[in-house]
Amino acid sequence: MRIVLKLGKSHDLLFLVFSFVAFFLLRLPSFFEPNWYGDEGVYQAIGEAINKGSLLYRDIWDNKPPLLYFLYALFNSDQFALRFVSFIFGAFSIVVFFFLSKKLFSHYFLTTSIFVILLGLPIIEGNIANAENFMMLPILLSAFLIYSLPKPHSKTVSFQLVAAGLLLGIAFLFKVVAIFDLIAFLIFLVIANIHHRFGLAIIKEKVLPLVFGFLMPFIIAVLYFWTQGTFADFVKASFSSNIGYVAWENKVIFSQDLLLLKTLLLGIVVVLIFVKRKLFSVSALFILLWFVFSLYSAFFTQRPYTHYLLVLLPSFCLLFGLIFSEKKQQKILTIFFIFALVLIMKNFNLYEKSISYYQNFASFLIGNKSVVSYQEFFDKRTPVDYKVASFIKSKLGKEETIFIWGNNAQLYKIIGTTPSVKYVVSYHVLSNEDGMSNIRKTIKATKPRFIIIMPDQEPASFELVQYFERISIDRVSIYERFF
Repeated sequence: MRIVLKLGKSHDLLFLVFSFVAFFLLRLPSFFEPNWYGDEGVYQAIGEAINKGSLLYRDIWDNKPPLLYFLYALFNSDQFALRFVSFIFGAFSIVVFFFLSKKLFSHYFLTTSIFVILLGLPIIEGNIANAENFMMLPILLSAFLIYSLPKPHSKTVSFQLVAAGLLLGIAFLFKVVAIFDLIAFLIFLVIANIHHRFGLAIIKEKVLPLVFGFLMPFIIAVLYFWTQGTFADFVKASFSSNIGYVAWENKVIFSQDLLLLKTLLLGIVVVLIFVKRKLFSVSALFILLWFVFSLYSAFFTQRPYTHYLLVLLPSFCLLFGLIFSEKKQQKILTIFFIFALVLIMKNFNLYEKSISYYQNFASFLIGNKSVVSYQEFFDKRTPVDYKVASFIKSKLGKEETIFIWGNNAQLYKIIGTTPSVKYVVSYHVLSNEDGMSNIRKTIKATKPRFIIIMPDQEPASFELVQYFERISIDRVSIYERFF
């Protein structure tokens, strides 16, 4: 009882309780959003297909590692459930971030407050159940374990490093950019221990356990897909296909030249940190290395997708807090922070409707907005999806299928059916060599009851000879099979 009373008086506990309440209120509207976000629609369709027996990457395809899809499958692709799970991950991330900040410097209340606000608001798409929301917690736990390592000769050092690596390996199976967190932490371990141990000793005691832990989840994934007979599909989808994805926007003169330039700049900054390491505290070295690799990670594909900033959020907030605690290097840290902030603001599209996002929810809650008006706030085409779904659901048999030629895979979930094709959105079809031939073959074999062609798409190059146009709903053409 005394312990409970003591905890009740703790400023830390009160702050965390307040943070949870604030975070919950900021995330509350996200639980009640309509199915509107394209990426979530793809994950939902894949999760449903997995639950119906489809093999990931062979029968149903996307270009990310498997854990996100298995998580969606686990929760039956239910948006409310997954948004709530994302909230739980976020709440635990706040706890870990708080205690990590407390270990790093004294301004942990300030940095955690900023972290809670930015993670809770939709400004960087924290409200969406994307991979970044789920990989953040294992990365933060890993960071905490690495920075909290006991004395070099302690028996628990290797175990703690293996655990940290294992967590990073789990994050990697959500999204491959977690590899950059691993590299940042490895370099930190080398630099932080270079005065105590040299060469092979550091590699043996610090590097190998972390790498071993990191590889464990990947090896399990390899064995799983190998036994399923889909190992080649797994490697191609999760890794090989991303080479072209990364190369697409990273070209100025020749392929990947912009990526090479960014990598060169990253290398120069890391060398500078190493050379000037004596000017910084251990906590500053940890934060700086983590931040520059997180910044590189966010800019890796050179695509301004807002949710990419979530991988940068923890180290960004820590860097801000470091400015106030690292007095000797305050000027240079401030300049570096402002430069990075300008770079982010110039290159990424932040969500600009955060205030109206909450106004929209409140208006709908008290009955001042219709369902259609509420849905239109998120995307003008969202009410159309629900209109189409209403028409299809009333006519679709239990064992019958549909095919959607468009990029709104969430329509499968709204209708309550599972895609019968490997590529669930048109941009996947067009970006894969076998895309169109696979669609033609599958349509011929499965004979979907309805083919839905969304407006503003590439012209469909598959036959509709067995179909007639049943109806057009807001420029959405719905074709029905003759027999």
